[in-house]
Amino acid sequence: MNRIDIRFASLKQQNRKALIPFITAGDPSREMTVPLLHALVAAGADVLELGVPFSDPMADGPTIQRASERALKLGVSLRSVLDMVAEFRKQDTTTPVVLMGYGNPIEAMGWAAFAQRAALVGVDGVLTVDFPPEESHDAFEHLQRHNIAPIFLLAPTTKESRIAQVAKLARGYVYYVSLKGVTGSGSIDLSAIEEKMPQLRKHIKLPIGVGFGIRDASTAKAVAALCDGVVVGSRIVQEIEDSNAQNVLENVGRLVKELSVAIR
Repeated sequence: MNRIDIRFASLKQQNRKALIPFITAGDPSREMTVPLLHALVAAGADVLELGVPFSDPMADGPTIQRASERALKLGVSLRSVLDMVAEFRKQDTTTPVVLMGYGNPIEAMGWAAFAQRAALVGVDGVLTVDFPPEESHDAFEHLQRHNIAPIFLLAPTTKESRIAQVAKLARGYVYYVSLKGVTGSGSIDLSAIEEKMPQLRKHIKLPIGVGFGIRDASTAKAVAALCDGVVVGSRIVQEIEDSNAQNVLENVGRLVKELSVAIR
């Protein structure tokens, strides 16, 4: 077990659902990332998804693309993201941290070196958007050797054979993308999620988190009734973009608190 397993087991005992907020590392600044992570936890986050900036974030909509661009202009790299996790762990040793991004920066570092460093600083899971299960065996063996969970995305269009394949490889939780398209696009269809869940549960014994299209407390509450965790990214990143350095922690904390209260 790692921190993700422990956290979901604890939530299950309390009959609670997980709130999983996403921010992009280095946005709005290098110095603000760790305080933002702590603010998310203080506001009720159960698991943290920390985005690794990438120059071609094909699965992300304009809001998260802009966040990546801002972070890259500040020179934020995979190595500096790992340093941020190390800094976060000086005060918080229990909240699970999942790195979310693309395979290229990890391949440039080397999967073996990355997994070793990630484990050392306290990363609990890794979600690489562009690594399908067919291509991930060797890469994710390095993660599992260091007790880091490989986390996979599933979509409304995912075939049942692929769901079964992901179920065999995934650890921690599975991230179900509720919409077709990129992050921040479209409006969520609750009936479609409800219809898909039995097929997912047939194969997946891990917790299932649902993300994409969740922009307010009432939607978060409705989604939480259908799954094990609610992932909110673009809405939080938008709040960061719209805030200034003086009020970003307060504004983000208020938003995440509203989401946390709603799903509980």
